[in-house]
Amino acid sequence: MSRSEQPRLVVGVSGASGIVYGLRALDACRELGIESHLVMSKAAALTLSQETSLSPADVNARAGVVHKVSDIGAAIASGSFRTLGMIVAPCSVRTMSEIATGVTSSLLTRAADVTLKERRPLVLMVRETPLHLGHLRTLVKLAEMGAVIAPPLPAFYALPATIEAMVDQSVGRALDLFGLSWTPVKRWGQDIGPQGDAKTKAEA
Repeated sequence: MSRSEQPRLVVGVSGASGIVYGLRALDACRELGIESHLVMSKAAALTLSQETSLSPADVNARAGVVHKVSDIGAAIASGSFRTLGMIVAPCSVRTMSEIATGVTSSLLTRAADVTLKERRPLVLMVRETPLHLGHLRTLVKLAEMGAVIAPPLPAFYALPATIEAMVDQSVGRALDLFGLSWTPVKRWGQDIGPQGDAKTKAEA
């Protein structure tokens, strides 16, 4: 991207449980000065109503640019539209399966396919457990295609005191994969761990 262009990140939100990961990814983009391009599946809107008191309009307000999931002609459907890559947070099994086959039925999975073909980072925060063999084979296929599989697992070494802290740590570590450093992330040997603890005590 040229120096005159604001960095862009595509944020896909699918219907898996954990819509808060997508919400915090949008918040992080805003705080980091990254232009977020949101595309949210229809199933994600249902999850939103079940897991939060927010409306789709509230989510849209957090994004820099909003694309309808049915708008296959949107900018993010083309490889000539340059971005840092795409994060799908959360990523459902259906969404990961569509991306793995290359047979995409919505703007969300089309944008992910474009990200892969352009050799840009595609980070999938897959939310499913337990995983059967079919899921595992699909994940291996995605990894072989170039996607990064980043399930939102809690990092207990960061000693999170709240659910919000656990969410932010997972989102922040996913953003690390795009070269983005978000303040809430607790880093081993820097903020926490032997060296981090020593630094904290020295400053105290």
